[in-house]
Amino acid sequence: MKTGDPELMRVINRFHILDLIRRYGPISRVEISQRGELSSTTVSAITGALVEDGIIQPVPVGGIHEPARGRPRVMLELNARAARVVGLRIGPHQIAVAVTDFRGDVLAHLDLPIRVRRQSVATVADLAEDAVRRAVVDAGLTLKEIDSVCATMSGIVEYGMGRVRVSPIFAERDVAFGEALASRLAVPVVVESEANALALSEHWFGGSRDLGDLAVLSLEQSIGLGILHGGQVFRGVHGLSHDIGRMVVGTRPDGSLLRLVDVACEQAVLDGLAADPSVRDAAHAGLGLRHAVDRLARADAGVVDLVERAGRAVGIALANVVSLFSPPRVLLAGSLLHLGAPFTGAVARSFSETVAEPLGEVTEIVVDPPRDARRLGQGAAAIALCELYGSPWNTTGPARPA
Repeated sequence: MKTGDPELMRVINRFHILDLIRRYGPISRVEISQRGELSSTTVSAITGALVEDGIIQPVPVGGIHEPARGRPRVMLELNARAARVVGLRIGPHQIAVAVTDFRGDVLAHLDLPIRVRRQSVATVADLAEDAVRRAVVDAGLTLKEIDSVCATMSGIVEYGMGRVRVSPIFAERDVAFGEALASRLAVPVVVESEANALALSEHWFGGSRDLGDLAVLSLEQSIGLGILHGGQVFRGVHGLSHDIGRMVVGTRPDGSLLRLVDVACEQAVLDGLAADPSVRDAAHAGLGLRHAVDRLARADAGVVDLVERAGRAVGIALANVVSLFSPPRVLLAGSLLHLGAPFTGAVARSFSETVAEPLGEVTEIVVDPPRDARRLGQGAAAIALCELYGSPWNTTGPARPA
C-alpha cells in the first residue's frame, strides 16, 4: 500500500483516534487534535462517523465550556456496549477466561485449575469451549452477543491463521486451534502468544499506557518475547510470535551449546529436582514450583544453584533483547517469578554484567507479579479488542466458524 493513499491514511487516523479515546477518554475533540497532531476537520469527521456507528459516545460535562462558545464541552469515550469479547488463557495446568466489554471492563472471569498439557487437541478445544460458555453465562450474556474470542498460550503462534506452530500445551505441531474452537463456539476466534497478549494488556490496562514501545519476557514452560512498537504488537513473517527459548546463553562442559530453555524455564527447574518423588507428584499437578520456593526459604544449596543459574541465563537473554530493541521498559512476567528475590536478583546481576552501558541506563526493568485469572484473561481480551478496533497493521483476520 502507498503511505499517501487517502483511504489508508483515513484508516490509520481512525485507529489512532480510537486509541486516544481508549487511553485518555473521556476526552474532547480539541484534546484529540492536540495529542494526535491532527486537524480539527479530520477529528470532527472521524469522530462523527464513530458516534454514528455506535463505537464511541458523547458525554456532556457540566461546568466545562468550549472556549468562546459558552456551551458545555462534549467529551468522547468508548461505548462499552459496542462489543463484548472473551479472553481465554490456556496454560499447562490452568484455563483462565475473562469476558470484557469494549472498554476492557471485566464482566465475568473464571479460573479452572485443570491439567491441559499434552491432552489431545480435541480435548483441549472441548475444555476451552466449556470454560468460555460458562463465563459468558456468568456475564449474563449469550454467545450470540460475543463478537470475538482470543485464545492465548505459550509457544510460537501464527496470528490470524489461528495456528499454533509449537507449544508445550500440545504434543502435535501446527495445530489449527482457532478453527477447532471457532467451529465449537460459532464465534470468530483469534489465537495469539501469551507474551504478545501480555505486552498489549500492559499497554491497554497496565502501568504502561503512555508507552508506545515495550518488551515483555514471559518466563513459563517456554520463553516468549512480546514486542510493542508504536502501540502495535510486532510480529514476524506470516504473523509469527517470538519465542527465544533456543537463544544460546553459553556452552556445556562438553562444548555443546547451552540454550535458554535448557536452564531457565519452569520445566528446567523442576527437572533439576526430579530426584524428589514429592516434586514429581507436585509437578504433575502443576504445583512443582512450590517445592522449589520452600527449599529456597530453607537455603537448600541445590535449589539455590538451580535458581541462580536460571536467573543468570535470563539476564543474558534480557541483555540481548535490550541490545536489539532498546525499549524504554521491559516487563518480566510468568511463573518463574514465584522464585522471588533469589531469581530476580540473579537476573539483575547478570543483566548488568552483560548489557552495554548506554542501553542498560535507558531501559527500565519491571518485575510483574504473577497474574490472576482476571489479568491473564484481560491480556487475551486486549488482543480481541485490537482486532475489532480495525488496526491498519493487521493483515489477517480471525478464524471464522465453520
